[in-house]
Amino acid sequence: MKNISKNKPVVIIGGGLAGLSAANYLNEKGVPFLLFEAGEQLAGLAQSFHDKDGFTYDFGAHFVTNRLADAIGVGDKCKDVPRYGESVWLSKRSYSYPFGLMLRPSFTLSALKSKIKPASNGNGTRSAADWFRSSYGEKLADEIAIPLTEAWSGAAGEELSSAVGDSIPGSIAHTLYLKLASRWTGRAVSCGYSREKPENPGVWHVYPDGGVGVLCQKLAENISDSIRLNSRVEEILVENDQVTGVIVGGERFDAGAVISTAPAHILAKLVKGTDKLDYLSKFRYRPMTFVNMRFEGRGLLPDVVVWTPEDEYPFFRLTETAVSMPWLAPEGKTVITVDIGCEIGDEIWDMENDALGTVCLEKLLPLIPDAKERFLGCKVLRTPLAYPIFLKEYEADRKRFENGTGVDGLFSIGRNGEFRHIFMEDAYWRTRNKVDQMLKADG
Repeated sequence: MKNISKNKPVVIIGGGLAGLSAANYLNEKGVPFLLFEAGEQLAGLAQSFHDKDGFTYDFGAHFVTNRLADAIGVGDKCKDVPRYGESVWLSKRSYSYPFGLMLRPSFTLSALKSKIKPASNGNGTRSAADWFRSSYGEKLADEIAIPLTEAWSGAAGEELSSAVGDSIPGSIAHTLYLKLASRWTGRAVSCGYSREKPENPGVWHVYPDGGVGVLCQKLAENISDSIRLNSRVEEILVENDQVTGVIVGGERFDAGAVISTAPAHILAKLVKGTDKLDYLSKFRYRPMTFVNMRFEGRGLLPDVVVWTPEDEYPFFRLTETAVSMPWLAPEGKTVITVDIGCEIGDEIWDMENDALGTVCLEKLLPLIPDAKERFLGCKVLRTPLAYPIFLKEYEADRKRFENGTGVDGLFSIGRNGEFRHIFMEDAYWRTRNKVDQMLKADG
């Protein structure tokens, strides 16, 4: 690839964290680019919303580390997150992760048994269910890990690839070490939220003043002349397996390279002039509904995050953000974010917001007996593209996509673009590394 020049800039599709990270890096290197964002503002899903009553809501769970904030240049605009913990609600009782679960004999004995006598994989691609049972033991896998995975993915554990386990902390000893470090330091030490760089007690969660969108605002500084809002890319043009440009609003823009953050199945539709990416059209993403419920009081849940694997609950995760980040709610009040996996057009997706809040309120009563008396209302956020779904049926193609698009000069980045389970810090570092490799290949 020898096409990046002042006459043929790099085209970036998408103005979220990954797209802006790519733009920022190109700007550092003095490489011309154009960033096209279909919406009227930047940040993508990395947004925060503030209501008139003083509550702040994020679009899903965003984990910002001090290392990421410092790298972007907003470390001095962040507050340390003092606390983060996770528990599992099972049989009307809370078990902390990982210590509480380890103290339950049935889980511990089952896990030990799985290590002594590993489950047979048989022939063919290993499933997520197989992976969980061999990693955690049948008891914990069948009662907690597999039901939770099925709830957020919308697919059976036997239909999912074992690659689902790649995003889960691999060493229980290291997890215990980081959890203990959190207690010692009084900071929410990062555990399981970074793969590109090592996690240690010196890496902890922070929250930017003004919300997570501050990261994108900083990345966009000094490059506004190269950003086009309300500009949807309609086609990516390929000739002889080489990307040549894009079509935006009916106008052609020549490109030395194209960096896309578009979800993989949408990328397949955008590319014209080759069928090399047609296989991406079968890749699926899980839609998600986030019900942000406001309450009087604080510390209403057993922990900051509570996982609910049992079928009686329509949600799989509850997060009381104001416990770990008290500035997200007025004093004496709290927000509990309810995560519900769904499908576009199903009952949850189409349900009126107040009705959905009522459903969640009823199901919260076992955890918060006086929830109805404390309830102050809710704000509902929905996204059609929350998590990539790693189905066994296209696992070989997913691995193929990990090695690149197969089209010279076309790169796919970010959580949705790479079809990969990664958090914010990994998206940032992976993007910079990919762009650096692109520039080195260009010479």
